[in-house]
Amino acid sequence: MHVTAHAAHTKGTIFVVDDEANNRLLLKTYLSAEGYTVAFARNGQEALQNISRIAPDVIILDVMLPVIDGYEVCRELKNSPDYKYIPIILATALRGNEERIRGIEAGADDFISKPYNKAELTTRIKSLIRIGTLYRALAEKVSELEAARKKLKKLAVTDGLTDLFNYRAFQHRLHLEIERSKRFTLPLSLLMLDIDHFKQYNDKFGHPAGDRLLKEFADLLRNHVREVDCPARYGGEEFVLILPGTVKKSALIVAEKIRVLVETADFSGSHITVSIGVASFPEDTDAKDSLITLADQALYQAKEAGRNRIVLCSGKNVQE
Repeated sequence: MHVTAHAAHTKGTIFVVDDEANNRLLLKTYLSAEGYTVAFARNGQEALQNISRIAPDVIILDVMLPVIDGYEVCRELKNSPDYKYIPIILATALRGNEERIRGIEAGADDFISKPYNKAELTTRIKSLIRIGTLYRALAEKVSELEAARKKLKKLAVTDGLTDLFNYRAFQHRLHLEIERSKRFTLPLSLLMLDIDHFKQYNDKFGHPAGDRLLKEFADLLRNHVREVDCPARYGGEEFVLILPGTVKKSALIVAEKIRVLVETADFSGSHITVSIGVASFPEDTDAKDSLITLADQALYQAKEAGRNRIVLCSGKNVQE
């Protein structure tokens, strides 16, 4: 591998991949005189190993290379997300259309015939450097737009404070999970959770402290459920937890686990409790809205019964 820097500020770096020493010397003479930095590789394997270090603006790639031919090198580079926007000129002494078709299929951006004509070569390089610059700028914009699209998509379904699913996303997810449960005859349970005396906590410590409490509560919830479960912020200090494939008896075990975790946790120096209502599909209802209503009614009963407890939607089983 060899790199020639002809000037302090070059027009760009040209990576010449050719196994013939005379061709490399000729291209070095032509391109250095035009103010380009020139890097060389004697075969395809050497080119692939060193391209990240060279970071060329244009590649002049001989078709007839030992071990890995120019077509395969071109194809591999164009299939790489890191190198696909680097313009490649395939160089060949052959004149047939078949070689050009193979080059196009491999992803080549241009072709040049041997022996090299200096004026033709430098004109093609200048054009491809401009095109390469536009490619990279476009790719950057596309990447920025994709990142923005993903961020907007997340924001649309995420609660800004707790980073859990928001109310709208919860409603959609519950609909999907119930439909899946119907399709495969599976149970599903819904927990509705409310932080006890949250208003008094807010009044005593202030809204910033209340926000921190909600975040910490959400983290506890997220960190102690299964990957298939779906915790969400329902609104204010109310949260919900969808438990796919879970019968009411098992949901009660999960609810008690959460209740104890909350009761014993240290929330920035404070201790809180949570009330929980539980409803199940299809044991209690086969409809989404009524499942939410039943879980909410059970939660109301838990709070009326003294808080820091779990109530099943039937109202007959209170777990303290």
